[in-house]
Formats: sequence, structure tokens, C-alpha cells
Amino acid sequence: MVQALDRSHRVMVAPFQKPGVPAAYGLTVPQCERAAWAVTTTPHLRRYRGAGAINAALSAALGTPWPLRLYRLPGIRHVQDAVYAWIAGNRSRFPGITPFCEEYPAQCR
Repeated sequence: MVQALDRSHRVMVAPFQKPGVPAAYGLTVPQCERAAWAVTTTPHLRRYRGAGAINAALSAALGTPWPLRLYRLPGIRHVQDAVYAWIAGNRSRFPGITPFCEEYPAQCR
């Protein structure tokens, strides 16, 4: 979805299952298994986890800081984090795309 919104190609999506991807961004495989991550490099390196990562990716894709600014509001952050935690805990029940390692087994561990 983020790539569809990103008409200026500001967001790069990388599967954490591909060897070397987590380490390239200062993350571990267990961290990536638990939550989505967004890593910014400009103006400086920042890592966002979970709902924060979704908002950071949306902000970059749309070219506006508003999704991330909205997320930083205390009440909004709490609700979005709770919804993200519930979805992450139940992700196997939702339809989705084919997992990277099933689609590209030669590129996985």
C-alpha cells in the first residue's frame, strides 16, 4: 500500500528475511519478526517500530509530516500502538501477500 501511495519513490521496502537486510539497518531478525520497522537516513538516522513505522512510511510516501505528527500526540499514539499490537498478534488470521521466503526461497536462509 505504501508503495502505491509513494509516487515520488521516497520509500524503499525491503524484506527482512533476505540475508543482510536487518543488519544493514542496525536491526536484528528477532526485532523484525516482532514488528514492522521504518528507518530514515535524512536528515539523520532514526528507527521507528510498529505503528510509528507505519506512520513514518506514510509520511515519507505522501511527502507530508502529518501522519507522523499525528502519531506523536499522546492519545493517538496509545490507540495506534494498541491497534498495531492486536493486528501483529493476529496477523496469521488476515489475508495478505505471499511471504517473501515462499515467493523467493533461493534468497532466504
